[in-house]
Amino acid sequence: MRTERRLVKLEAALRRRQPDLTVVLENIHDPHNVSAILRSCDAAGVHEVHLIYSNEEFPRIGKKSSSSAKKWVERRQFASVKSCYDHLRREGFRVFATRLDEHARSLYALDLTAKAALVFGNEHRGVSDEAAKLADGTVMIPMMGMIQSLNVSVACAVSLFEAVRQRLQAGHYGSAKFPESAIAALLKSWAMKE
Repeated sequence: MRTERRLVKLEAALRRRQPDLTVVLENIHDPHNVSAILRSCDAAGVHEVHLIYSNEEFPRIGKKSSSSAKKWVERRQFASVKSCYDHLRREGFRVFATRLDEHARSLYALDLTAKAALVFGNEHRGVSDEAAKLADGTVMIPMMGMIQSLNVSVACAVSLFEAVRQRLQAGHYGSAKFPESAIAALLKSWAMKE
C-alpha cells in the first residue's frame, strides 16, 4: 500500500512538471545556494536546470540542504554561455538574464506562461556581461529598500513563484506537458531513486 501511494505521488508530480520553464545558473559557487535553488525548482515543477561553469568549480551539491531535490530535478552542464543558450534556443526557449540594468524589465511584466529560461549569476559578480548581452532581455525584481539585490537562491525562488502564479492562472498545472510514454519512463526512473 505504501509503495502504491508513493507511485501516485511521483506520478502526480510528473504530471505537474513544466518542461517549458527552466533555470540557468552561471558560475554559482556556493553549493548551499545551488541546493536551495534545486529545491525551489522542484517545488515550482521545473524539470531541468542548466548549469554553466566556465570559471568556477562545479559545486558539490549536498543532500541535506537540497532536501533530496537533486534526485528530482535533471541537471545539464555547459562550459560556456554560448553553448547553453544555443541549446536552449534550439529547444525553443526565450532567455532572460536577471540583472539590474537600464534595460531590465520588471519580473512582473514578463510573460512567464511562454517557454522561458531564467538566468541567475554568480553570488558576487552577478550575471556576466556575455550572459546579459546574449539573452533575449534582462529582467529585475523590483526592490523597495536600500539593498538592491537578493541572495541568488531567494531571487530564483521569487522569480519561479511568479511563474507558478502566472501558470496556475493559465491552467498550466492542470494537464500533463509530457507525453504519456515519457511520463511512464520517468515514473519508472523516479521509482528506482527511492
